[in-house]
Amino acid sequence: MTIVEGWRFAELLRALRTNPAIVASTLDGPGIMTALGEPGVHPEGQFFPDTYSFAKGTTELDVLRQAHQALQTRLDAAWQSRAADTLLKSPYEALILASIIEKETALPAERRLIAGVFHQRLRRNMRLQTDPTVIYGLGESFDGNLRRDDLERDTPYNTYTRGGLPPTPIALPGQASLTAALHPDQTRFLYFVARGDGSSQFSTNLDDHNRAVNKYQRGGR
Repeated sequence: MTIVEGWRFAELLRALRTNPAIVASTLDGPGIMTALGEPGVHPEGQFFPDTYSFAKGTTELDVLRQAHQALQTRLDAAWQSRAADTLLKSPYEALILASIIEKETALPAERRLIAGVFHQRLRRNMRLQTDPTVIYGLGESFDGNLRRDDLERDTPYNTYTRGGLPPTPIALPGQASLTAALHPDQTRFLYFVARGDGSSQFSTNLDDHNRAVNKYQRGGR
């Protein structure tokens, strides 16, 4: 079974529980983390995206334990090799930022640059203002269309209304995003916006960013 980069914990659990070769449990997220020996740890982001092989009849917890151990191993290794000047204070902060990077781009060439933008914002005490965190905070109420009201609705995950990192990861980051979070590009860029083709337009100032938003998000309006 393949755990996909960028999945949320809920998507992982759904994939496990619909796999006919796996014996599912009825545990919720906190119950699962307690069973894995991590009581009180939020389950989001705690499982490494990869392809796992197992025998028919393997329990859900056995697969999750393997994926959680893989995540811990990869995260510890990434933290040990982190850039000396990183602003991140702990492996968990690195995991949170990596999850945001994972949701912001699928382009390998952009990951470290996007990480650099977020580091610049943190360094300047600017809010991260990243849509994927807002969407995560909206939960089941998100209907696929992010509105201005959503950006103004305060939740613990709204990085438009709150400074710093959100309280937990928002997805399952892969190795490339973990590496990017701890080895960001040195950049002057402070803004980026999706071009609509999978890539992003980066800007150093708000005027240029607003022009890019008008061009790529508002059809030139």
